[in-house]
Amino acid sequence: MDKKLETIRHSASHVLAQAVLEFYPEAKLAIGPAIETGFYYDFDLEGKTFSPEDLVKIEKLMRQIIKQNQKFEHYEVDTDEAIKYLKTKKQPYKVEMAQELKKEGEKKLSFYRMEMQDGKPKFVDLCLGPHLKATHEIGAVKLLKTAGAYWRGDEKNKMLQRIYGTAFASEQELNQYLKMLEEAEKRDHKRLGQELDLYSFHPEAPGSVFFHNKGMIILEELINFWRFKHRQRGYLEVKTPIILCRDLWERSGHWNLYKENMYSTKIDDIDYVIKPMNCPGGILIYKEGKHSYRELPLRVGELGLVHRHELSGVLNGLFRVRTFTQDDAHVFCTPEQLEGEIIDIVKLIQEMFSVFGFQDYKFTLSIRSEKKKDKYLGTDKEWDWAQNAILAALKRLNLKSELVAGEAKFYGPSLDVQIKDALGREWQCSTIQLDFNLPKRFDITYVGPDAKEHTPYMLHRVIYGSLERFLGVLVEHYAGAFPLWLSPVQATVIPISEKFNDYAQKVKAELSQSNIRVQLDDSSESLGKRIRNAEKQKAPYILVVGEKEEKDKTVAVRKRGQGDLGAQKLEKFIGQIRKEIEEKE
Repeated sequence: MDKKLETIRHSASHVLAQAVLEFYPEAKLAIGPAIETGFYYDFDLEGKTFSPEDLVKIEKLMRQIIKQNQKFEHYEVDTDEAIKYLKTKKQPYKVEMAQELKKEGEKKLSFYRMEMQDGKPKFVDLCLGPHLKATHEIGAVKLLKTAGAYWRGDEKNKMLQRIYGTAFASEQELNQYLKMLEEAEKRDHKRLGQELDLYSFHPEAPGSVFFHNKGMIILEELINFWRFKHRQRGYLEVKTPIILCRDLWERSGHWNLYKENMYSTKIDDIDYVIKPMNCPGGILIYKEGKHSYRELPLRVGELGLVHRHELSGVLNGLFRVRTFTQDDAHVFCTPEQLEGEIIDIVKLIQEMFSVFGFQDYKFTLSIRSEKKKDKYLGTDKEWDWAQNAILAALKRLNLKSELVAGEAKFYGPSLDVQIKDALGREWQCSTIQLDFNLPKRFDITYVGPDAKEHTPYMLHRVIYGSLERFLGVLVEHYAGAFPLWLSPVQATVIPISEKFNDYAQKVKAELSQSNIRVQLDDSSESLGKRIRNAEKQKAPYILVVGEKEEKDKTVAVRKRGQGDLGAQKLEKFIGQIRKEIEEKE
């Protein structure tokens, strides 16, 4: 999101807060940031739940405020005076934030007010900004929905009401976005997954996916493709246990940093953890033997099932789950090999994603904050080497990246890759992360040309990210109409009447023997109804057979998106469809 749009949306969130306070003066304000899709503001309003009708009237008032061209004015206040002021306004969440800033040593706090009226501001908020000069610069605004949100994202805190909205520089841009949302609703993976019989969700296992046979077929195809591309590049595949003792996670540092998101159990009076990531297990395998620089780079992949405790309020179909499979890999290399390995991984990402039709990529390089270097592991030399290796790799690939300071993990810089789907939405799936933490914690080494032991550079990387989430992205990208090689059913055979069921069975058998996924619909429904059913199931090919087809040993072919292609010899059709599958068209 560019800075101008971010400023528009942040300003719109203040307009929203002002409108809500005009209708409900007793409302308590929490936070109201700009986000990738628009903005939101969290409110605490006892005894009142925002309804769709409320959003309509609040939005109407927001548009009036925008037309009034209220000015945004920035000013600063002594911290103690600011806390006193917020208390008089009965805004406990703002008071809490101000008190925390005071503890951090802030002497003055930043505020924004909107247009003075009768000597008093219309609206005042504790905020760092930035904001527009005046409200008329907000071209268009739309409120979208409400949701519950815990204060500070902690389920131990009070549940607040969140109003989501979006804003653009013009009505035209807003209308384009709303049309995209309408199309996105049609592509919703939760609805399509149910209609296409791919997967389901059940309260008996919140945040976990129940994959049906058709969904498993797609997952297996994704895995087979993943394995093929990785074996081409010399990756070794391993498998590590799902449950490992707590001591391991304390040693890796995950227990102190991540225990709230980890599931634990006790076996034989020993504490164990269900793994939230694969890395420590992979390192134990690396430590099984001594390694020479001649073995490096060592590329080790694992399709590992992991479990992470996510708050129930953020669970979202396949996009946010508690159980998922990471297409993980760890690369151990020398400093000199680092740049080449990054190039190889980026090329692998591009090769794999191009097969799915993703051609537009955005690269974000997260580096440490220069002001807070003490919060990061690794030496200056290691960080500089790593960051320069990433930048040099991108330069050699003629790729640009957005540099984001302060967003690196504490253990090393990361290169994140966003892809754009058919609707232009961005999804982050792949990431390449350098790790200065685990190699030292576990004392992993290799013997260099100088016969001395050295610490290898360690890269964590995923391509799909999570098989479950990536499948959700694909469902929405293709609107359920998967390419032939991924389709759970690649051809549906439909006899005109029961007289031709035997021939239809023979057609099905020949297709199956050629490793084509085929189903037969010889139900008592009308021919038209059976064809429509196959179309609703997004079948790539529908093969209608009757007297003429049986006599000529042909099939009448209907192709998804192209309609009736006429009769084809069955042998020729099988050859064509096999070619299309193998080439992953």
